Amino acid sequence: MMRFKKWRWWTVALRGVAAILFGLVSLWAPGVTFVWLVMLFGVYAIVDGALALALAARPIQPRIAIVGRGLVSILAGLLALIVPGITAMVLLLVIAAWAIVAGIFEIVMAVQLRKQIEGEWLLAVEGILSIGFGILLMLAPLAGAIVLGLWIGAYALVLGGMLVGTALRLRSYAHQHPELAA
Repeated sequence: MMRFKKWRWWTVALRGVAAILFGLVSLWAPGVTFVWLVMLFGVYAIVDGALALALAARPIQPRIAIVGRGLVSILAGLLALIVPGITAMVLLLVIAAWAIVAGIFEIVMAVQLRKQIEGEWLLAVEGILSIGFGILLMLAPLAGAIVLGLWIGAYALVLGGMLVGTALRLRSYAHQHPELAA
């Protein structure tokens, strides 16, 4: 049985809040210059990855999926920030690949957690949505910056909501099982 005192549920919640804020900014100003969108995505991905790695720093299982998710996010974010003049097509492919790989890791975590928490399906749905989002971006490579900004904003809002939901489930479980929670 997983020891939930080792889970930092609030890091999952912070990832959700970061995604929601990122989504709102993307929806509010979809026509911002593409460099701004690249930098905004880069910062979000690095924060998301750092929070995932902070969660994995604790001796918990499934550590490999969480570390993989965190490293993929940080790598995608660094690529976006180091090369801000990147073309729309390359950014689209970086974001699409990130969403697909991150989605796979989310599904892996959901499968690994299915016997340990209730509501692990939220994590699986999050993974499926991430994969779907990545595929949609690959299917529409000539989408304009405004459409891309709207897609990313909508995806980030849904992802953020799912992460906050998962965090609340983890927190609730810890409160229901005080012998496991600190």
